[in-house]
Amino acid sequence: MNALELLEQSQVMPVMVIQDITTAVDLARALIQGGVRTLEITLRSEHALDAIRLISQEVPDALVGAGTVRTPAQFEAAIEAGAAFCVSPGLTPSLARSAHQFKVPFLPGIATASESMFAADQGFSVQKLFPAEAVGGVGLLKALYGPLPEIVFCPTGGINAANARQYLALPNVKCVGGSWLTPEAAVAERSWDAITALAREACA
Repeated sequence: MNALELLEQSQVMPVMVIQDITTAVDLARALIQGGVRTLEITLRSEHALDAIRLISQEVPDALVGAGTVRTPAQFEAAIEAGAAFCVSPGLTPSLARSAHQFKVPFLPGIATASESMFAADQGFSVQKLFPAEAVGGVGLLKALYGPLPEIVFCPTGGINAANARQYLALPNVKCVGGSWLTPEAAVAERSWDAITALAREACA
């Protein structure tokens, strides 16, 4: 699977920070029940790698990947844990080398036309616009489409149920990422039906 095929699996990619490892598998199942298959576990918690490992082993329908990957060491650890893809807030030459070495879909973060062109030069024409709302959101993506029509984006950062549709209507957006599908309170209370409902709503 390449990065474009990855984005075509689900229009919405939940950005998940796992604070309690015992919620990981049930959370993944709740999202899949709602039609969301691609799950990004950010490496911003101590349980992230264990969550990737557990979900990849116990929820075969999930495509689980690692987010906030900033170094080659993190990239390697994520792949060893079972990540099917990696996402970064930016792009460095060493991260580009890791992505080519491990041959998994990789979404580098970009915020400007120059960064997008650099990522494309490194072989990544499917990119993450981050932080989307802060750097211009829908307006920026419309502007980028003119000179860079071959670049496809998954914007994240400030995306929610209210504005996701505007992003998904753009010709250069295949998927959006956000944390609104996994509200902290709902996860803590193990309100799996509520999360499934949010996922269904997002897919619709």
